[in-house]
Amino acid sequence: MIGILIFPDFQLLDATGPASVFEIAQRLVPTAATSRMIAVEPGAVRSSSGVEVLAAGLRSAEAVTTLVVAGGLGVDQATGCRTTLALVRDLARRGVRIASVCSGAYVLAAAGLLNGRKATTHWCRTQDFVARYPEVRLDPDRIFLRDGNIWTSAGITAGIDLALALMAEDHGDAVAKDIARQLVLYHRRGGGQSQFSSLLELKAPDGRFGPLLSWVRENLDKPLTVESLAERAGLSPRHFARSFTAETGSTPSKAIERLRLEVARERVQSSGESIERVAETTGFGDAERMRRAFLRAFGHPPQSVRRTARLS
Repeated sequence: MIGILIFPDFQLLDATGPASVFEIAQRLVPTAATSRMIAVEPGAVRSSSGVEVLAAGLRSAEAVTTLVVAGGLGVDQATGCRTTLALVRDLARRGVRIASVCSGAYVLAAAGLLNGRKATTHWCRTQDFVARYPEVRLDPDRIFLRDGNIWTSAGITAGIDLALALMAEDHGDAVAKDIARQLVLYHRRGGGQSQFSSLLELKAPDGRFGPLLSWVRENLDKPLTVESLAERAGLSPRHFARSFTAETGSTPSKAIERLRLEVARERVQSSGESIERVAETTGFGDAERMRRAFLRAFGHPPQSVRRTARLS
């Protein structure tokens, strides 16, 4: 059984996102483990959104083979709960696979499970987490991380990516891909993917040039010159370049390279495409040009980025 540990003021999607993945896994694979919400106090547990979820008591944890710990506003109280920490430690000693979503990593850290291990959590918690748990090797820019039998993930929707990875380990990639399709996900994100979006990091990503930037991201293999983009935006090249930089905080060429790097890194980390093919389809033209861009942006060449992702 997969237990999803919740507490008062937990983040609803931290728990229900993975639960939906496990539900669909059961439909596709009849032998897949069932899942259940569990809590120190059984009954209705109120999430931070006000929605209540029914949870079984801790006796149900006796049958747990995987534990997923949700995060949320109530995590500080959860880390101070001796019963909660004792449960997590006991399950870990029994060899149960332990995972956390978002700030659920605080519970694992407070229980001592992350000492000396690699872990991640929501990016906005980085400074506080590092101050509280300096013995944890925190990587703040990962969708999810695995260190042995302990898994941690970034914020909220990253719990779905984590749950898909768990199902891929249990039932294979084909089942995980089928689950993702059932959930109508755009694509499965690899654990090594950044928590950040190049589009969101631009100023006013949904402003006047929002539709153009979205189109660019889907057409990176095209010759994206200032002239061609200006024509698509209905502006003169000079007016376009000046207005784009003023509104987004980036020149058109820098914005395009950031988008190419983001998409290329996703494909390098989570697909079996050759490096040459990735470079071609993301508009770098050749592998050497993409390698130089990776070194500038990430400090590592594509092959190294791929190896690191596969080890996560």
